[in-house]
Amino acid sequence: MSKPLWTPSGARVAGANITAFARRAGERHGVDLGSYDKLHAWSVAHLQTFWNEVWDQCGVIASSRGERVLVDADRMPGACWYPDARLNFAQNLLCRHDDETAIVFHGEDRVVRELSFAQLHDRVARLAQALAAFGVGEGDRVAGYLPNMPEAVIGMLASASLGAIWSSCSPDFGVRGVVDRFGQIAPKVLITADGYFYAGKEHDCLGKVREVLAEIPPVVHTVVVPYVSARPAINDLGPASLIDDLLAAQPGGEIVFRQVPFNQPLYIMYSSGTTGVPKCIVHGAGGTLLKHLCEHHLHTDVKRGDRLFYFTTCGWMMWNWMVSGLACGATLVLYDGSPFHPGPERLFDLADVTGIDIFGTSAKYIDAVKKSGLEPIRTHDLARVRTVLSTGSPLLPESFDFVYRSIKKDLCLSSITGGTDIIACFALGNPTLPVWRGELQCLGLGLDVQAFDESGRPVRGEQGELVCVRPFPSMPVGFWNDADGSRYRAAYFDKYPGVWCHGDWVTVTEHGGLIVYGRSDATLNPGGVRIGTAEIYREVEQLGEVMESLVIGQDVAGDVRVVLFVVLREGLTLDDALRDRIRQQIRRNTTPRHVPARIVQVPDIPRTRSGKIVELTVRDVVHGRAVKNEEALANPQALAHFRDRPDLAS
Repeated sequence: MSKPLWTPSGARVAGANITAFARRAGERHGVDLGSYDKLHAWSVAHLQTFWNEVWDQCGVIASSRGERVLVDADRMPGACWYPDARLNFAQNLLCRHDDETAIVFHGEDRVVRELSFAQLHDRVARLAQALAAFGVGEGDRVAGYLPNMPEAVIGMLASASLGAIWSSCSPDFGVRGVVDRFGQIAPKVLITADGYFYAGKEHDCLGKVREVLAEIPPVVHTVVVPYVSARPAINDLGPASLIDDLLAAQPGGEIVFRQVPFNQPLYIMYSSGTTGVPKCIVHGAGGTLLKHLCEHHLHTDVKRGDRLFYFTTCGWMMWNWMVSGLACGATLVLYDGSPFHPGPERLFDLADVTGIDIFGTSAKYIDAVKKSGLEPIRTHDLARVRTVLSTGSPLLPESFDFVYRSIKKDLCLSSITGGTDIIACFALGNPTLPVWRGELQCLGLGLDVQAFDESGRPVRGEQGELVCVRPFPSMPVGFWNDADGSRYRAAYFDKYPGVWCHGDWVTVTEHGGLIVYGRSDATLNPGGVRIGTAEIYREVEQLGEVMESLVIGQDVAGDVRVVLFVVLREGLTLDDALRDRIRQQIRRNTTPRHVPARIVQVPDIPRTRSGKIVELTVRDVVHGRAVKNEEALANPQALAHFRDRPDLAS
């Protein structure tokens, strides 16, 4: 039997938040919760009791909770959590007012800033006062078009303190991408930076902002954050202020936190938008808070004073997830810019300089570091890093090996999965469990996650659809402009009525963890056999010549053939010998069905702005179908490499 890659020490288990939580909950309710399997089973069987325990032990601040926890528990969608509760999301995140560091910010190698918790509180108070003066109140929208910088956190917290709704895009979004999003939600105030840095270059935002303002419903006021220049010109933006001028004009002081219902909208998130105008997914204040507290406090073991980092932009839900670490009293380490500027060591330098405890990134980043030849275990200290988080796409088993071989041996490597749809995770890490190669450590507490076959039967040890069969607090409140809920129901509940179907192709393992093979709508089906795309990526990207790959199923003569696109190392050209090596690698470690019928070299692979490759979009291009929203892509020009290819015509 194989051994785990990492097993926590007795001291690590004893000192973990989840250990204390299980002990106290077990004592209070007279049950044995001495193993994670028992704790998870209890959390699912006693949903209301479990979430009350999370509320109590994580110290949720609320003016009232009410007696009712879950109403209409048998309805999904339709279940309602804490219908009588009143709280404020920002109040829970601003739980510290001291002079310790709240935020450390690095903007590539150009800008370094720090804010204490007291300074953060003061700036949120002043911005909230300014927003209120502009008429922002409960239910109004405030939009951020910002780098991952302190003002994004301040803007969100100020909005939430008023009961308003925050929505953000990263500044690399083009005009159409911003209009497609903010145009649907009609923000009352827009907060933007004047520009941003990426790969050592300055990029302007205000030119795009002028175009955006002309195309979306009227904005009452635009707040500009100087970033690439000291005092950018804003006289042609309509009613506008530089943020420091705006804050200086406010008195500051205590924040009046508007107490709102548990399910009051807090965030509007967006689907990728690669198949049309993005869906606007609305998340509630209480559900987001409670689920994030569970994930940070129990699954990630965030402690007061920890330094929490996630490499993300404000256009990815991991930004929202990371910021909630403030509710545990953690310090946020924010980085904006290229993770490879000036070299692949950049984020590991950041970890050493800032003392990061929890280091979050994407699977693609880990693979890119591996391909670069960097071995941080030899070049960096990383003394405080005790947990590495990975998400965005499946972390390949070989990447697990790389982390422990070449980054650090003693750490909890937690691959996690969930998404914008739930602003949280279905499967996560656990500092008290071993790490098994290629597996997510465990299913989330309070989540009845299963894998379903096509007939809706749960399967274990077999591939199936990732589903959740009982309600959970961070289910969306709904979609924006979806009064009857029909679009919301169609997105998640059509395939298995009454069950959340997430759209991932997975296996629940014998260890109680999860293996993710990719999106279920992108699975390949040659000869009627379903194949997860990650099974092919795992083999192809072990080859040193291959930097990245993308695989689709092409409809040909009544069947599906597997087509593999590869990006090779600079200077290399795909020839028959390399094609044979790729096919042999896949055949040797999978099945003949996995072997591509065509292997094609391309110079670039299209991806979303959060870095995910877009298999379905490429499949549409190869089949001659129109791409409905190229603006949703970070590099739409890459689609040209897949269009009208003679080598795929027969």
